[in-house]
Amino acid sequence: MAGSLIILQAQDLTKRFNGVNIFSKVSLSVQEKSRIALVGRNGAGKSTLVKMIIGEQPIDGGQVTTKKNLSIGYLAQDTGLDSNKGIYAEMAGVFAELKVQEQKLHELEGQMASLDPQSEAFGQVSSTYDNIRADFEQHNGYGYDAEIRGVLHGFGFDKPTYDKPINELSGGQKTQLALAKLLLEKPELLILDEPTNHLDVETITWLEGYIQNYSGALLIISHDRYFLDRIVNEVYDLANGTLHHYTGNYTQYTEKKADQVAQEWKAYERQQAEINKLQTFVDKNIVRASTTKQAQARRKQLEKMPRLQKPTTDGKTVRFRFTPKSKSGNNVLNVSQAAVGYTSVLAEPVNLDIKRNQAVAIVGPNGVGKSTLLKSILGIIPFLKGKAQFGTGVDTGYYDQEQATLHSGKTVLEEVWDDHPTTPEGDIRSVLGNFLFSGDDVAKMVHDLSGGEKARLLLTKLAMEHNNFLILDEPTNHLDIDSREVLEKALNGFDGTILFVSHDRYFINKVATSVVELSRQGTTLYLGDYDYYVAKKEELTAIKEHERQKAAPSGITQAQATETSDKKHYEINKQNQKTLRKLTREVADLEKQLDTLGKNDRD
Repeated sequence: MAGSLIILQAQDLTKRFNGVNIFSKVSLSVQEKSRIALVGRNGAGKSTLVKMIIGEQPIDGGQVTTKKNLSIGYLAQDTGLDSNKGIYAEMAGVFAELKVQEQKLHELEGQMASLDPQSEAFGQVSSTYDNIRADFEQHNGYGYDAEIRGVLHGFGFDKPTYDKPINELSGGQKTQLALAKLLLEKPELLILDEPTNHLDVETITWLEGYIQNYSGALLIISHDRYFLDRIVNEVYDLANGTLHHYTGNYTQYTEKKADQVAQEWKAYERQQAEINKLQTFVDKNIVRASTTKQAQARRKQLEKMPRLQKPTTDGKTVRFRFTPKSKSGNNVLNVSQAAVGYTSVLAEPVNLDIKRNQAVAIVGPNGVGKSTLLKSILGIIPFLKGKAQFGTGVDTGYYDQEQATLHSGKTVLEEVWDDHPTTPEGDIRSVLGNFLFSGDDVAKMVHDLSGGEKARLLLTKLAMEHNNFLILDEPTNHLDIDSREVLEKALNGFDGTILFVSHDRYFINKVATSVVELSRQGTTLYLGDYDYYVAKKEELTAIKEHERQKAAPSGITQAQATETSDKKHYEINKQNQKTLRKLTREVADLEKQLDTLGKNDRD
């Protein structure tokens, strides 16, 4: 991006709460086509930093400079559009100036129709008309209606919904419309905080395609690593109160950061070894007359040496494993020709044949019955048709995304200890500590916990069950990236079987051995990870399209197409046979020559 204009620069920003630095001396620059991710743990200060940049939070140190009249669009996390207008009318408000111009053009057309084309007045009106029309065209005046419809369709709002008042919609839909309106406004810098929350995979995929071609700069905070991999080429990592800059997408950033930390540890350990060596020499030789000068010289060397700081990780990390207490048989779960739903069928026929040590991901659009399928397998909701058959020795554990299995009136400690009353309190506290519940945290009431804390509590309970078959419904919801990566490692090290529903495509790629797509028409199995599933679907779509085109080329009947195809095959076969006869003759000639040569040698 050499030569790009810098449109925003944050220099040496510092933020304090109650006299304590949250971060200090952090700097960030945005160019006119930047694609930036801002990452860091929950509580690191990412949203605070963004609010300082846009002027919503005071700056305790440093400064922010921007290009003149920079337009910034900001979507805060879970912020919904608040409006009494209908969906389409609210979006059309973005183009109010174009509508005024459009009205003016119609008025001028009317005036020109009533004037003599040779008159001076006509020339003046015509000139005004041309100027307004040029500006109108430049700002997509003739295409804004199609643009609105395209963006609304991308978020799942089609014509029948256009007149629906926004204030009657769900919170998730209001958030989607807030993002839709920002995309239509096209600010020069678009800042999005968790834009993929409340979106299904189909909508996220559409959004990726749309903002890859966004004309302005993007600054994105997101836990969706797959989304970041597709969009960004720079990453700012907010950790330990400082900001580090990396080039590349999210995966490249993790690799570079891991290399950097490894190098820091090597340098630190090398220096520690050198310090110990020098200190040992000083201690042994400082009192000996013969070597005291060398010892003093090394002591001075030690005093002058700039000490490297011990590399630090950003706070504590969740630590856990899933360890089954027994092994199941090879056949873990079988569902045959089943139907799922409540009063009406959502998906049919549903077929699953899960073997030991497989990790099967269930994907599909919202509302198709993915969570319902899991609950039907567990017997919480009956199948409308068919049943689930578990294999020998299968012991099932369930992670419920709705967190309905937690008891709001209990403390964190009681929630776990009540399930394992014979386990000593110290052991329960120790396990809770691995999931970052330490000290007074264990006395917190469950109803006071955040979504992320409840998710960690559910994982604590699940890890203590030691099941050999885990059924997980959206296990990465509410978890920050670090916790997601720990969960991935725990599942990859699990000597058991996993069936899970997830919208987290990065997570599916890391964990799944196969993917089952659930649709109204039932289940389709893909023997690979998420990327394989997407590639295979695209391939099958392309084949179907090719077959369709081949079946009936434009202006040719099926019979004519078949006749043409047969003629082609006949010509190809004729040519192949001709070539084959020629090669057969050449081989026969060569064999004759070899025979002759062999006879001459024998003679």
